[in-house]
Amino acid sequence: MSYQVLARKWRPRRFNEMVGQEHVLQALVNALDHDRLHHAYLFTGTRGVGKTTIARILAKSLNCEAGVSSEPCGICSSCLEIAEGRSVDLLEVDAASRTKVEDTRDLLENVQYAPTRSRYKVYLIDEVHMLSNSSFNALLKTLEEPPPHVKFLLATTDPQKLPATVLSRCLQFNLKNMVPEQVAGHLATVLDAEMIRYEEPALWLLGRAADGSMRDALSLTDQAIAFGSGSITEPGVRSMLGTVEMSFVYAVLEAVAAGDPTAALAAVAHMAEHAPNFDSGLDELLGLLHRIAVVQMLPGHTDSSRGDSERVAGIAASLSAEDVQLFYQMALNGKRDLPHAADPRSGFEMTVLRMLAFRPAVLPDDGSTPAGDGGEKKPAAPTHVAQRPPPSAAHAATAESAAVIPLAPAAPGPVPPSVPAASEVVPAPIPTPQPELKRPVQLDQASAPPLLACEDWPQLLDELGLAGMVLSVASHCALERQQGGDFSFVLDDKHLGLFNPGHAERIRLALQNYFDTPVSVSIEPGRPGTETPAQRDERLRQQRQREAEASIEGDVRLQQLIQRFDGELDRASITPLDP
Repeated sequence: MSYQVLARKWRPRRFNEMVGQEHVLQALVNALDHDRLHHAYLFTGTRGVGKTTIARILAKSLNCEAGVSSEPCGICSSCLEIAEGRSVDLLEVDAASRTKVEDTRDLLENVQYAPTRSRYKVYLIDEVHMLSNSSFNALLKTLEEPPPHVKFLLATTDPQKLPATVLSRCLQFNLKNMVPEQVAGHLATVLDAEMIRYEEPALWLLGRAADGSMRDALSLTDQAIAFGSGSITEPGVRSMLGTVEMSFVYAVLEAVAAGDPTAALAAVAHMAEHAPNFDSGLDELLGLLHRIAVVQMLPGHTDSSRGDSERVAGIAASLSAEDVQLFYQMALNGKRDLPHAADPRSGFEMTVLRMLAFRPAVLPDDGSTPAGDGGEKKPAAPTHVAQRPPPSAAHAATAESAAVIPLAPAAPGPVPPSVPAASEVVPAPIPTPQPELKRPVQLDQASAPPLLACEDWPQLLDELGLAGMVLSVASHCALERQQGGDFSFVLDDKHLGLFNPGHAERIRLALQNYFDTPVSVSIEPGRPGTETPAQRDERLRQQRQREAEASIEGDVRLQQLIQRFDGELDRASITPLDP
């Protein structure tokens, strides 16, 4: 007996054998069991998700000799003929090969005649979107009012190409893509029944490679069985699909997290020895970063299906959430640019080097630079952060009323030289101790930041240079009080989900760099007593919107056009021009 491929051997014969598509099956089962049948059904979805399979099971349910029900017997002559593709009352048509209007007229010529042996004459038209406009017009009247013994089952992968007149005459069911969990679970059931040895990680690889199609998954499984001489292993499937071994991806990301370019490039070189698909390597890197981001935001939500949850958790602990998001965006851009690289390996390496080069550095508080490759800390060179000039008159008045604040370094030492102008940049001379230089009186009070009013916080935030999630968190905070260098903020509790302790440290560093003096920051959730920067921006936006609408409504020519043509102003289309 000839071999039958898995995709045909394991095609479902009843609704309860279907994997997924519960939203479609429930509607069809209820309609069959309660005798509420429509005359035309349209099944849409990508390839291999079960459109034709559901249509054939529905045809069995309609013509089963045991009666119309959601559970056809499968043993009567009608069910067997439909299963074997030889039923004279089930007319399967491939619309891609019969696109002419003459073909449609020939097909509908015998609609008025009763079925030969079955209860209903069923027309199953696959890829119905391939019909011509004339064919659709010829089909419309019959599709809307067919004889009571006729049912139409239409299937298509591109419902956007169907005329609205056809869509309105059918009950439409949109079939979903299969998620890898469903595909891997079904493949395990099939392989257990076929008594074929397999490794579970290999099934996940096949499930992801199938891209939502169960038929593609079964076809790839057939190929994997042949490739592995009767068994399915993870290395074998990776070799067959050209995907990258995950151990290489772990090694690359761990080296990036450690800030070690030597180890990162060594991991890429080791990966290149196995002739991988570097585009697939970026896909695996994106998937790993996604899993890390999920673990960071939802610590209890750990995907342990691949047996690497501990390693993923370890990488997640060594990276900040901001770094993970940045690396993910870099990997996406690297995947986009990979076809334009000199060769795939160099494109992959440049993506890894970008992650190392553009990773934001967090300055330590102890006056030392971050640890280098050897883990040793080097003393930081004396620096001088110039006070940024305030952009507005209001802020200038605040600074003037606070008097001149001498800037002193955080730790005792020689006074650093002043910053030269941009046109006079020269190597700075080594500062020499000047014991006769006197410090200002009351150094502690003089080195403290100026006292800010709570209303000044939105304007100060614009000058701190924050970005990303930290800026979003800070914009929903209001300054509650300031005592010297101690800043207390209230975070709007509606946006508490954005916050993590690392954000407070980033805001503290920004304030410390801005005022050039040590500060402390505390953030507590609550109801802000003053306007937050985000609320200020929203208020100003609404004000600009009202001004723009008033300006448009006051335009004389526009009013003349509205009166002349009996028009109406679409306010939703008005957008203010921001300065």
